[in-house]
Amino acid sequence: MRLQHFFPVFLFCLIGFLFSPMSMPAYAQGADSSAFRSTELPLPRFVSLRSDKVFMRVGPGKQYPIKWVYERKWLPVEIILEFDTWRKIRDQAGEEGWVHQSLLSGRRTALVVAEEPVILHASPSENSKKRAVFEPGVVTFLEQCEGSWCWLRSSGYAGWAKRNFLWGIYESENLQ
Repeated sequence: MRLQHFFPVFLFCLIGFLFSPMSMPAYAQGADSSAFRSTELPLPRFVSLRSDKVFMRVGPGKQYPIKWVYERKWLPVEIILEFDTWRKIRDQAGEEGWVHQSLLSGRRTALVVAEEPVILHASPSENSKKRAVFEPGVVTFLEQCEGSWCWLRSSGYAGWAKRNFLWGIYESENLQ
């Protein structure tokens, strides 16, 4: 084979190898959660952002480019994978990326995702006294969840709200 024909074939094979699944790290291939565990904590699980400036990266390390910058402390996110000190998270909009564990808190919060304002009640009943109203987009502290109701607290206001108006807690999860 002549050299002028060899180079394009070599280049094609090299590019094919570099982008083949065998040459990609497991996290880029969508590995199952058992392949990446740094703790014994359940996966997935909800946590919150510890700082009002958090960088989400495309991979688990500072050498990876920044994909997104969060500027909202206590925003709930879901950890879906772990790798050493890095956590792959998913936000309410479905964005996924890697965040260093030091930027996450175990403090449970919820995001009000209803289209209309959510009424906080004095007890877990629609017929109970109304205590406050939270607008869509409000981040609240999640104190307790039982059945279809959660006890929320934010900006000096607290009360019970329906779970289905919140993002940051699983449908069947009880929080004490």
